[in-house]
Amino acid sequence: MKLLALETSAKAASCAVLEDAAPVAAAWQCTGLTHSRTLLPMVEDLLKNSGLALEDMDAIAVAAGPGSFTGLRIGIAAVKGLAWAAELPCIPVSTLEAMAWPLAHLEGTVACAMDARRQQVYHAVFRASGGALERLRADCAVSLEEAAAGLEGLPGPVTVVGDGAALLHSFLRERGIPSRMAPAHLCWQSAAGVGMAAARLWPEGAVSAQAVRPAYLRLSQAERERLAKMESEA
Repeated sequence: MKLLALETSAKAASCAVLEDAAPVAAAWQCTGLTHSRTLLPMVEDLLKNSGLALEDMDAIAVAAGPGSFTGLRIGIAAVKGLAWAAELPCIPVSTLEAMAWPLAHLEGTVACAMDARRQQVYHAVFRASGGALERLRADCAVSLEEAAAGLEGLPGPVTVVGDGAALLHSFLRERGIPSRMAPAHLCWQSAAGVGMAAARLWPEGAVSAQAVRPAYLRLSQAERERLAKMESEA
């Protein structure tokens, strides 16, 4: 089974092709350019250099959230367009779970963290063992204090991964909770992780392109400000 996977949930953008859950080609870029400029050219070059076409894929996977509102919208819009054109199903996956899969070979706890601003992180926790993951905490948007409290007493070592890993790791150290950072090449979100997560959901987790929706977990800043204004005027 061949998958094209896309990841645009944070600062980096990436795409990958996987066959039977194993990455066979990947492209990753974190240069400050917008995903709307980099993503589709990366996909085109990746497929061309691999001697593949969209029609060779069985499905297209995408990180559906949580993450950057703009980044998620770009990735999902791209997947919808590609899937519709090639008449392929889509597999939306949790951004946080996708982060954890490249660390599934470890033994211990994997704490996923994405910087959600305002001293909060998008967060999930998994137990890694023998190449498999067991979810211990559902995807959520929580304060650093709440994330740390949920990690106390879990089987170690705790490995922190994600673009918010340094933030959470520093906070855990201050609280005396043992943890370590994932190695640099595995710390950032990647399309390979998206594909690894999606392969475990095939075929039950496949949906039509029209059914793919972002999982933001919380309101945007504009929505929060609008609600606050409405409440103040009530």
